[in-house]
Amino acid sequence: MTEDTSAEPVKPPQTKKSQPPQFLPKLLGKKVTLRMMGGGMPMSGVLEAFNAYEIKLTVNKKCFIVYKHAIATIEVAG
Repeated sequence: MTEDTSAEPVKPPQTKKSQPPQFLPKLLGKKVTLRMMGGGMPMSGVLEAFNAYEIKLTVNKKCFIVYKHAIATIEVAG
């Protein structure tokens, strides 16, 4: 038996860079509760916008900018 050397070499499957799950876009415009790392009072309001470092939350017609690194949990308010 002879080996077939004319076949192209097998390439490993290409993988995309893994990215963390993106749940914030699904929460835009919804009422959420933010709990802070320091154990302060939770903030409940509507998630208006976000970027890589901050979240914009509207609470009683006032806008707040919260740094993401200060947030312990984000819950969808019922």
